[in-house]
Amino acid sequence: MSILSSGKSKQMAVFGEDRFVPSAGFPGSGRSIAADPQKRTCANPECSSAWAKPWKSRRRPIFEDQWGCGSKCLEAVVRASVKREVNDGIGAGFEAPHRHRIPLGLVMLAQGWITHPQLRRALEEQKARGSGRIGDLLVDECGLPPEKITQGLSVQWNCPVLSTEGITPKAMALAVPRIFIEQFGLLPLRIAGSRILYLGFKENLDASAAFAIERMSDLKVESGLVDDGGYDLARPRLLASEFVPAEMETVRDSEEMTIRIRELLEERQPVAARLVRMHQHYWMRTWLETGAMSTAGTVPGSTEDVFDTIFSIGIRA
Repeated sequence: MSILSSGKSKQMAVFGEDRFVPSAGFPGSGRSIAADPQKRTCANPECSSAWAKPWKSRRRPIFEDQWGCGSKCLEAVVRASVKREVNDGIGAGFEAPHRHRIPLGLVMLAQGWITHPQLRRALEEQKARGSGRIGDLLVDECGLPPEKITQGLSVQWNCPVLSTEGITPKAMALAVPRIFIEQFGLLPLRIAGSRILYLGFKENLDASAAFAIERMSDLKVESGLVDDGGYDLARPRLLASEFVPAEMETVRDSEEMTIRIRELLEERQPVAARLVRMHQHYWMRTWLETGAMSTAGTVPGSTEDVFDTIFSIGIRA
């Protein structure tokens, strides 16, 4: 199943029955580093002094394709982006209600892959244990092959089954921060034709996470399920790879995050930077030089000259 996103501010991203509306006016679709820096004007709509600063470098820092003529203006640009991410709820898929899906057992029964006695046996065992995935019980108690369970889940979620064949752990570790791989079960598999990033999941798809990756990477994300065996073999290979250097920061509120982002931009002076929300986290990626991007969207070609900062809002100890 594809998470559709073209970068146009008013287009809706649709994922199965779950609908996610992208934030209005998200900049950063396309490469800001390709723009003529001499034609950039201050992005702060309240700025009245940019015209008097013809000597000021407009090459950096660049944040979401925008340039601020000074600290105050840069902070205003950042504040608007932070407000967008905090208020729009794009990454709040963990809180958003999802439409009811047909239970896996009924899906497989309707497909003719199991019988009524097999389903009843699995449900009785689940009740006796007090827990357990119905798919695992169908494998353990009824002898179904694990691949058939994955196939049933793909019908339930209306998405393809993805193969781990051709996985590129070294390249995929550069696409998504390690913390998201660990917390949300993401398994980026490969990039096809420099346009599509295939993203695998073990059991449940995560539409908002996939959409966040689209916005950060400028790639279309094709999400699907991976069978348990392939997932369990591929995941350690990915986690053993080198990820983009990342820093975790906790801030009290959105205003403190705004100020901290402005400070980091002024310190690092990136040629490009973006901010997206990934569930409860706010992910900012900065590219320090034009060569830090590969030919596949904005995914880095190496860990050199690129940094991730992962913010969370909460009370610090």
